[in-house]
Amino acid sequence: MGFKWMLMLLVLLIRGAMGAMPNKPIDVPFGRNYEPSWARDHIKYFNHDTEIQLSLDNLTGTGFQSKGSYLFGHFAMHIKMVAGDSAGTVTAFYLSSQNNEHDEIDFEFLGNKTGEPYILQTNVYVGGKGDKEQRIYLWFDPTKEYHTYSVLWNLHQIVFFVDEYPIRVFKNSKDLGVKFPFDQPMKIYSSLWEADDWATRGGLEKIDWSNQPFVASYKGFHIDGCESSVNAKYCATQGKKWWDQKEFQDLDKNQWRLLRRVRDKYTIYNYCTDKKRYSTMPKECGRNRDVPRKSSKKN
Repeated sequence: MGFKWMLMLLVLLIRGAMGAMPNKPIDVPFGRNYEPSWARDHIKYFNHDTEIQLSLDNLTGTGFQSKGSYLFGHFAMHIKMVAGDSAGTVTAFYLSSQNNEHDEIDFEFLGNKTGEPYILQTNVYVGGKGDKEQRIYLWFDPTKEYHTYSVLWNLHQIVFFVDEYPIRVFKNSKDLGVKFPFDQPMKIYSSLWEADDWATRGGLEKIDWSNQPFVASYKGFHIDGCESSVNAKYCATQGKKWWDQKEFQDLDKNQWRLLRRVRDKYTIYNYCTDKKRYSTMPKECGRNRDVPRKSSKKN
């Protein structure tokens, strides 16, 4: 992380400009909120189950899921990514509903050759349709220590955070005819799996099984959401939780500034600017401020 970038964040924090940050995640043991979903023998537990490791080998990957389903809330995980040559691997942390026309909110961390930066891909699915990919380079080495990845989801917006930095916002633009996930409870999932047909340089870099097992570490397991049955269409506490309040209906000025800096410096793909896929820019891109700025020398 560059000195100017760190200094800017420090100044904003001192000024209290991050007042609309989500509540601080509360760390709990794995079993409080989660359970294995597949290949449970590839999950190891440490420190009284406050830390786990997922392992991928040439037999299988593995994953886990939340015990409950949620309509809106704040969901966070501390993750340390696969180290070394992780090409062809994907570490995923996401929310998803349970039917054919599902909603989904994705973090996907795409492995790379040793020394190359990790790529973080985000996506939003509504009614079974995604095609809203954005990719950024992370500005730190996510394999050296834990970093926090979180989603704030309410009726007004979805915000993706890396540590304190908003890296993407997806606003409710139903008035523009754009679908928004609001009536399908979602479970939270995480998994480590092999996807060398697309994950690294479009599948050009294949997984090197001589480096197995590939290991990702987790702790935190924070969930603060409106727990609902999978068939619920409405949260019983709608409007009463902290994430429903006015200060969380939009980013503040300085959060938008931080987000713009991430976009300007670290974005490597944005569906909003992909004219081969979309001859006309998708309607939501303007409201999400995904429209590129005119060339500027200012930071």
